[in-house]
Amino acid sequence: MSGPGLHIGVDGRELLGRPTGVGRYLAEILGAWIGDPTWPHRLTIFVPSSPGDDLRARFPNVDWHVVASTSTGTRWEQMRLPRAITRAGVDVFFAAGYTAPLRLACPFVVAIYDVSFFAHPEWFGWREGLRRRWITRSAARRARRVVTISEFSAREIVRWIGIRRDAIAIAPPGAPPLVDDGDAGPREPIVLFVGSLFNRRRIPDLISAFAAAAGDVPNARLVLAGDNRTSPRIDPRALASTTGVGDRVEWRAYVTDAELAELYGRARVFAFLSDYEGFAMTPMEALARGVAPALLDTPVAREVYEGAAMFVPDDPTAIGAALRTLLIDDTARRRLVEAGRERLRAFSWRQAAATIRTALEEAVRS
Repeated sequence: MSGPGLHIGVDGRELLGRPTGVGRYLAEILGAWIGDPTWPHRLTIFVPSSPGDDLRARFPNVDWHVVASTSTGTRWEQMRLPRAITRAGVDVFFAAGYTAPLRLACPFVVAIYDVSFFAHPEWFGWREGLRRRWITRSAARRARRVVTISEFSAREIVRWIGIRRDAIAIAPPGAPPLVDDGDAGPREPIVLFVGSLFNRRRIPDLISAFAAAAGDVPNARLVLAGDNRTSPRIDPRALASTTGVGDRVEWRAYVTDAELAELYGRARVFAFLSDYEGFAMTPMEALARGVAPALLDTPVAREVYEGAAMFVPDDPTAIGAALRTLLIDDTARRRLVEAGRERLRAFSWRQAAATIRTALEEAVRS
């Protein structure tokens, strides 16, 4: 756009603490904006508590606006944040985590990564599901633009929320840097899962499939890395014990970046059996580190990883056979990794950041 730059406000809650997918996505977008020498706009990041020296150092040349509160949820977003945004003189606001303040004086863009709480309400408690559906629908319909991360999610947003397709911009995540050190030596027979444990991610089926594969691969292990958000609650350790592989299944509720890099560097197979995702970033991380993915055969998995993953049907026996193949057939594993690394070249954080920048600029003009 021509003329003076805009004052862009950003909801930075997800950057604090231990960032999950939304926080990592937002951090990469901010990094691409800040690193762009042509970036003309002013950024103010709104947070409920001090960001700390590490975040301030990571994102220089931005203003941090602390809207102090012990709550970081809907009350903070809807009651305290709008006044702070107005006082700061923001021209346009980027709400990076599904919802946005509904009483904003300025236009806003909201990022909605999936609508699982519409498509599968049974996965959520009734109160939580109702809250998510109401506030996400309200935010999407008030927003000047909606950002999402795949064509699949765009279709789902149109279907469940009822906004026009031309109001949705698609900004897929960028691929992580390719790392070759894991291919320097033999991989360990590790099947790795990374991500929060949700019921939709078929943890019982994964453990059962691993148990079937492990009978032919004596040293095989399954490592689950992610916090347990299942409801009804699933105990992965108890399931592993019941299926006879309790001593070969490890669950880590949280791993540091260094620990995660070490796991990716050792594993042969990445398993992700999710019924419903907006994109699924962790298989991309696995491919970048030389780990071949086995994915449940879904439309979004095909959209993102066609040719770069072994797609499996909804059948533990077939899943077990796929895991066994990738654990023992190094040629098949390397073929997927090579195809995957070529596929990753299509995904750029710079392009995603440019798409969201355009959406924010158009939101002001529209």
